[in-house]
Amino acid sequence: MAPPVQRRRDACARWPTMSSTFWAVLLLTALLLLCCGQLAAGTCEIVTLDRDSSQPRRTIARQTARCACKKGQIAGTTRARPACVDAGIVRKKQWCEMVPCLEDEGCDLLVNKSGWTCTQPGGRVKTTTMKRCRELSGCV
Repeated sequence: MAPPVQRRRDACARWPTMSSTFWAVLLLTALLLLCCGQLAAGTCEIVTLDRDSSQPRRTIARQTARCACKKGQIAGTTRARPACVDAGIVRKKQWCEMVPCLEDEGCDLLVNKSGWTCTQPGGRVKTTTMKRCRELSGCV
């Protein structure tokens, strides 16, 4: 029985000895990175999604996205998903240039340029309106 205990002590001696404070800090750092990780540049994620179907034949969906856009880009929509798009598209309110609709849908600007519509082949229309942007002046 003595030899296995001796081998175990030898194996432990090879590991560097660190204080318990070091291991606690290392563990907390790893947990923070897992919990509160940062997005890669040029990517987005949906933070909240709320659907209201209280009105007949109409569903109102609101979503909030968190984006880490590169210089010259701003949060927008591409193929019905949040994405980083060229800031000039948003500034000029040429929403269809960011390709917000799915491949089989047609995109049309609203008359007042406050958003766009995506029309499916069967005639169903999805309307998206934009709220005020805080990042760019003139983006109403």
